[in-house]
Amino acid sequence: MTRFPSVRLAVAAAAAALLAFGAAAQAKTLVYCSEGSPENFTPALNTTGTSFDAARPVYDKLTHFVRGSTEVQPGLAESWTVSPDGRVFTFKLRKGVKFHSGVNGFKPTRDFNADDVLFSFERQWKADHPYAKVSGGKYDYFADMGLAQDLESLEKLDPYTVRMTLKRANVTMIANLAMDFAAIHSAEYADFLAKSNRKEQFDQVPVGTGPFSFVAYQKDAVIRYKANPAYWGAEKALVDGLVYAITPDPTARYSKLKAGECHFAVAPRPADLPEMQKDPKLQVISKPGLNIAYWAFNNQKAPFDKKDVRLAFNMAIDKAAIIRDVYLGAGQAAKNLIPPTMWAYDDKIKPIAYDPAKAKELLAKAGVKTPLEIDLWYMPVQRPYNPNSKRIAEMMQADLAKIGVNAKLVTYEWGEYRKRMQQGEHMTGMLGWNGDNGDPDNFFFLHGCDAARAGGQNLAKWCNKEFDERLEKARATPDHKTRLKLYQEMQAIEAADVPDMKLAHSVVYEVMRKEVTGYKQSPFFSHEFTGVSLK
Repeated sequence: MTRFPSVRLAVAAAAAALLAFGAAAQAKTLVYCSEGSPENFTPALNTTGTSFDAARPVYDKLTHFVRGSTEVQPGLAESWTVSPDGRVFTFKLRKGVKFHSGVNGFKPTRDFNADDVLFSFERQWKADHPYAKVSGGKYDYFADMGLAQDLESLEKLDPYTVRMTLKRANVTMIANLAMDFAAIHSAEYADFLAKSNRKEQFDQVPVGTGPFSFVAYQKDAVIRYKANPAYWGAEKALVDGLVYAITPDPTARYSKLKAGECHFAVAPRPADLPEMQKDPKLQVISKPGLNIAYWAFNNQKAPFDKKDVRLAFNMAIDKAAIIRDVYLGAGQAAKNLIPPTMWAYDDKIKPIAYDPAKAKELLAKAGVKTPLEIDLWYMPVQRPYNPNSKRIAEMMQADLAKIGVNAKLVTYEWGEYRKRMQQGEHMTGMLGWNGDNGDPDNFFFLHGCDAARAGGQNLAKWCNKEFDERLEKARATPDHKTRLKLYQEMQAIEAADVPDMKLAHSVVYEVMRKEVTGYKQSPFFSHEFTGVSLK
């Protein structure tokens, strides 16, 4: 149960609404069987798609992606200009945009304006911001993408004009601002909670300008939203209510879908797809994933500080067997960090061959004595890039035993797992990435030196100066040919230094009932329910 007394009755109502699904469906309530619980409802604090999905109905950003594509369109900024040197971005803000009312007793007295933009970014940027340390105060996207260092100034020119100045050019900025971490919050709501000494509720009981407003959250069970009748956007909520039925087990999600207890289910098991595709009550959609599943070696811990050891571990794993037996044809072996569908992909990079005998030789060359004891962390949840992390870990464990390595399998609750890996507690561990904005930078920053810090998203904790220099240069140049050359050089550097094992790029499948109309599958594996209705 949520710890906030003011929303307990609403939580009970949400649970009752889920149980009485049949009646709810009559009232045009869309039920989404999601895969996990959010860490909170402030995207700037999070890095998981699960948490982003939970916050997305509530918030808008300055720029948006056209639903179902990587194309950027105006959001809360109705227009913008960029200086010739690519450093100064001036945003004209949309007028007449209303914040949600009645959430947590809050009633806004003004429309969205520049103060809300400054609040949302300065919280992530300025250590002395009144909300900087609330809910832990870690803003990994903002830091890992270089904004903590690159932002020079953020100015309110007038109530509906904001100027953002960077220390160096960033050609990815407009697309970056369409990402979830850049969600715009209500500064007035923050003041309202601060005055009653309730700052901690800001990230748990959210207020935004989005197409749905938050009603209640019961941890590990249900999230409930209602349509925002005052929404400014052209694509509005076409259902009265939206319910997230939190269902971590994919078999349980499938059962609920068949029984009509949810309309939409995420991440089906590959083994269930043939049966789903034959069911006349269901519709299965798919798209090549803008993603990567990888196995990170902690380069700051022996023996993974040695390249020969990292290469040996790549050679020890029968990747083809994993693709065949776990992905069941819904994935392809990876050799680069970015997927083949991305414009900078370098197909000239050669994959590392499965060769256990050579792996043994490399370990001996590196001075590693066997048996070697390591840990192998695996995710406790199913992700679009990895349908069964535990099964893959077991297959890796068996392969490693053949070269004299004893791998202890380790996992934690999903939020704890991410936190511990970002802190670098693991020796080796599995994770992956879904692209956020369609730009190669959004993948390559995962191996940047900024992201290798404790708490950062570079889980290999690998910092290569040659790679990092090219990452920064590519981010600053608008010339496509120059960026392409730099990204291909970066892929060659990665291939030579082997910071991790690139496992797979998956095909992303999603399943919904036939009565769902208007849904568009996102290239980013984000879930948006504006423009979605029920027959």
